[in-house]
Amino acid sequence: MKSEISATDAARRFSEVVNRVRYRNETFVVKRGGEAVCEIVPVPTTAFTGRELAELLRSLPHPDKDYLGAVEQHLRKQPKAEKSKWPR
Repeated sequence: MKSEISATDAARRFSEVVNRVRYRNETFVVKRGGEAVCEIVPVPTTAFTGRELAELLRSLPHPDKDYLGAVEQHLRKQPKAEKSKWPR
């Protein structure tokens, strides 16, 4: 649903407007001097399935050997983690 709101009202009720956009999926047309200047709309959600993520990762180029060597070199320089003090 699109609602019209003045810039002044949007500023005064900003938290409420954001909540309505987020939780009710509403859209607001903000007007100044009777003229539309912007819209406040919900951000479209993107969801990945595990399969889609795996396909995306497979489609990426493989890192070259120099990159992998640099990563291994930096990993060797990392200090060892302390043993956990929590009982098991």
